[in-house]
Amino acid sequence: MKKFIKYSFFGVAYLIAIFFLAIMFIVTAKADLIKPTKAIEPSQVVKIQLNGLMNNDKPNPNDGIKQTWEFAHPENKKYTGPLTKFINLLKGEGYSMLINHLDSEIIEVFKSNNQYGFEVTILGNDKKYYKFQWVVEKYYKDGPLKDCWLTTSVSNPISMGSSI
Repeated sequence: MKKFIKYSFFGVAYLIAIFFLAIMFIVTAKADLIKPTKAIEPSQVVKIQLNGLMNNDKPNPNDGIKQTWEFAHPENKKYTGPLTKFINLLKGEGYSMLINHLDSEIIEVFKSNNQYGFEVTILGNDKKYYKFQWVVEKYYKDGPLKDCWLTTSVSNPISMGSSI
């Protein structure tokens, strides 16, 4: 009888451990998008967007583009949205090198009280380097985005040539 209780206890503990691991897997697989907050600095906004685009389809298709959209300034969204149009824009010929790029570098080129400019260089999947001008601006209107840094513009890419 003691063996039965002992093995039953281990069986229940094993099932609880499996259940716990399954729940943890589900929670981590459903990674939430980072939302803008006033604690996120201008350079971090660009890093968050580039990291999302570098890993565009992780964990789900176009999650990187959706992450980038989260930090787009409302004025920018007027011209690039809705989200489906933004996805097509980024997957189109002009910006497709950002999707699943291999590496990036961010250099601050100007700043003021309400605007920062960055020179962004990425290494695309095609093994070519591209430069962009990325502008981030503080949002002042009332609402959930008040005092958050958001992207107002990203220039067309300038091809810098092959990395090989």
